[in-house]
Amino acid sequence: MSHTNQSQRATHPTAWLMIALSLVFLGLFLIVPLIAVFSEALKGGVGAFLSAIDEPETMAAIRLTLLVAVIAVPLNAIFGVAAAWVIAKYQFRGKNLLLTLIDLPLAVSPVISGFLFVLLFGSQGLLGPWLAEHDLKIIFAVPGIVLATVFVTFPYVARELIPAMQSLGNDEEEAAISLGANGWQTFYRVTLPNIKWGLLYGVILCNARAMGEFGAVSVVSGHIRGLTNTIPLQVEILYNEYNFVAAFSVATLLAILAIVTLIVKSIMEWKAERQTIEQEPDMIVRAYETGGSIHGH
Repeated sequence: MSHTNQSQRATHPTAWLMIALSLVFLGLFLIVPLIAVFSEALKGGVGAFLSAIDEPETMAAIRLTLLVAVIAVPLNAIFGVAAAWVIAKYQFRGKNLLLTLIDLPLAVSPVISGFLFVLLFGSQGLLGPWLAEHDLKIIFAVPGIVLATVFVTFPYVARELIPAMQSLGNDEEEAAISLGANGWQTFYRVTLPNIKWGLLYGVILCNARAMGEFGAVSVVSGHIRGLTNTIPLQVEILYNEYNFVAAFSVATLLAILAIVTLIVKSIMEWKAERQTIEQEPDMIVRAYETGGSIHGH
């Protein structure tokens, strides 16, 4: 016992040193930049801040960003659930290849991802002549922005759900099926309640990345004012035009999004931990209730 106390006392100064270094790091690379962004945005007063946000081109960028997120995030949520289900529940040839492909957007530069779409769908690309013949425009248009955003964000939901589903095992699903549940009922009544926090966490991260994506979107958008500029691209344009107040005002929208994401993430982690502590999962009871409700119908 005394040996343990001595060990704790010996590491105590080290722990405080690590905490201090972490706080300094967060202050320099997170808090100070956020303060700088907000202070620059409000340098001209609240009126100038609101006027910068209310500009037609900025409002168009906000609408486009929201539209892209509304399309990309649900698609990635569906893909993430399906991919995690297949990888966690089944053994099949090519499983490692699928995992590698899911991680590919995390390893490839977003700019390179954008160029790949240009080479594929651009006017001189592989499918460019066919698209032109059918009067379909992907590059320098909203579809290209959506495709690029979906590509760079699709690992987030899947990567949150795969370890969660693997840790659950197959016992609950097998019990539900043995009691008469079909695939959808098993997923909705047994699997989904167990993965809901991981799914929400992945969706929030995916949404934050989708709304803040710059590299891939910059390549495929064409920077057409009022049409293909998202919020990050609008910030770049305003900054390059030396309209610093407007640039930092629009940048605060992304900063607020990041702060809200962190707050929601912390709340969900707290709720998930609390639920795990307070409610030990009863596999047999849940499977029995599922089977009973199914037979009752």
